[in-house]
Amino acid sequence: MTAPLSLDELKKLVKSGEIDTVVVVMTDMQGRLVGKRIHGDFFIDEIAHHGTEGCNYLLAVDVDMNTVPGYSMSSWDKGYADFALIPDFKTLRRITWQPGAVMVTADVQWLDGTDVVASPRQILKKQVAALEKQGFKALVGTELEFIVFNDTYEEAWQKGYKNLNPSNLYNVDYSILGGSRLEPLLRSIRLHMAGAGMKVESVKGECNLGQHEIAFKYDEALTTCDNTVVYKNGAKEIASDMGYALTFMAKFNEREGNSSHIHLSFRGLKDELVMADDKDPQGLSEIGKQFIAGQLAHARELTLLFAPNINSYKRFVPGSFAPTAIRWGRDNRTCAFRLVGHGKSLRLENRIPGGDVNPYLAVAGIMAAGLDGINKKMKLEPIFEGNAYVSDSPRVPSSMLEARNLWAESAWVRETFGKDVQDHYTNFADVEIAAFGKAVTDWELFRNFERF
Repeated sequence: MTAPLSLDELKKLVKSGEIDTVVVVMTDMQGRLVGKRIHGDFFIDEIAHHGTEGCNYLLAVDVDMNTVPGYSMSSWDKGYADFALIPDFKTLRRITWQPGAVMVTADVQWLDGTDVVASPRQILKKQVAALEKQGFKALVGTELEFIVFNDTYEEAWQKGYKNLNPSNLYNVDYSILGGSRLEPLLRSIRLHMAGAGMKVESVKGECNLGQHEIAFKYDEALTTCDNTVVYKNGAKEIASDMGYALTFMAKFNEREGNSSHIHLSFRGLKDELVMADDKDPQGLSEIGKQFIAGQLAHARELTLLFAPNINSYKRFVPGSFAPTAIRWGRDNRTCAFRLVGHGKSLRLENRIPGGDVNPYLAVAGIMAAGLDGINKKMKLEPIFEGNAYVSDSPRVPSSMLEARNLWAESAWVRETFGKDVQDHYTNFADVEIAAFGKAVTDWELFRNFERF
């Protein structure tokens, strides 16, 4: 029996003893799963009816789980009270790599039943509702690259993440032989994700040493984002169990980074192809052109959602297959936005996000930008042909500080996402920028220790 499970099916599985653990999760600002493992009987008797609680600092800490100032929703002055994790039973699934366990994704609410608006899943659900109000839905697919090492996570930590052993020692892009070297792990991830209800498409090698990508079939926006965060967490757990470590970080070294290309298209609520028109040279309807125009108009002020860490900006290197120019092209991988497919398969690929992206935030941004382009009937600039890296084009922000300022100063961001969300993720950026500013890096040691 695969996902989704019904609550009635879960009750039977718990009663039979086949399932004894329910993992209740939410996604934090960093895109990580956090939550609780709850004994099966207790979940059925208590949690299924009213949810469980978690400290509201889960949406107000840094990557190391340190409490930090600047968040209006959570602080020492407010006592770091609880909020509620309310299970969304449409997400109930087996996680076959954990014996006797299922997982359910929760929505985050205050104890009075109102939404915690800064929660990434709630931010996306707001955009899903706005889209539905206009008669549209979004179909989304994510392509996540990762690098695998023949070291455990503990060994990598003890080595200071230096001199790690990548699972492939040369470029294995599309290499069947290179993929075969790691097929036991890749196969295990694929099969377990299928067991968790995901529609696995394929796996292929990538350019960096030990780099691979597993692709999944597109789905509606919320489902794809739920699946993506479960996959990222599960892949790391499976790798750890098999003696490997894998990373989705955007830029592990000076070779190719890990991307998370996001493919997205709008459809009508009855699956109408609102973006496609075969009479157009590029296959685009007026709505499709307006959708892309919205992406170009808002890409810079949304980059903080696409590239949420200091390290994210190290990916944006000319000639690296990561974009630097905010242009759109037909099947042109030098542009930030790549139009692919025809008719039913027509969609726009956003190539800005890296593997470290929080998919809920990025997809919410893409949807909001597209809807704004449609509502304002924005005119689409001519298609770009050639090498966008060397073009005179608007640029993807080159630093987190630049992206932070564009986000924080945007009147459109405030109008679209609300002041609370804008301020919350501005502070998120401030925390990371301040932490990096205090760090002494290896680059500084080698550059300064002897020579100054």
